[in-house]
Amino acid sequence: MPAKKESPAKSGTGSPAGEPFYLVVGFLRRPHGVHGEIIMDLHTDFPERLEAGRKLFVGEKHKALPLEGARLHANGVLVKFRGIDTPEDAGQLRNQWVYVKGSEVPALPEGQIYQHELFGMTVVDEADKTLGTLTEIIETGANDVYVVTDDSGKELLLPAIPAVILDIDAGRRLIRVHLLEGL
Repeated sequence: MPAKKESPAKSGTGSPAGEPFYLVVGFLRRPHGVHGEIIMDLHTDFPERLEAGRKLFVGEKHKALPLEGARLHANGVLVKFRGIDTPEDAGQLRNQWVYVKGSEVPALPEGQIYQHELFGMTVVDEADKTLGTLTEIIETGANDVYVVTDDSGKELLLPAIPAVILDIDAGRRLIRVHLLEGL
């Protein structure tokens, strides 16, 4: 079961003391045109959710900016934020991450799970031997790689392919894997 991408913020998967946590949906590159649009690389499987009026959060301080519009462009999206009307205004947002609040992400259909929900799951082999906890997901061109960390801090890298990831039980927060020769 492949996980759907809306990745956890680079600072972690959650926040202490009930503070909101944020999920990455894009990365702002450079201004485009003369009306305040900016090119955004997508980091979500749901670009259709980038609709006018949606509040996005930009940068490390999570500055709230209402989205005025978004349209597909090359390998990304051209976004226009309310109040950002010139290339110079848009340039102030350059090279920053764009987030949504984790609490605002809609539920997925039965049998699907968001990528951020995998973090902290216990990983076991086919004999139910605990291998560790999923601590990181590395996105590569071919497939994701799950980083599993055991109690001693040792890391195990697992390709997120059907031959290795046998089952993800979201209710039990458990990932069952088959270790390939050499892992």
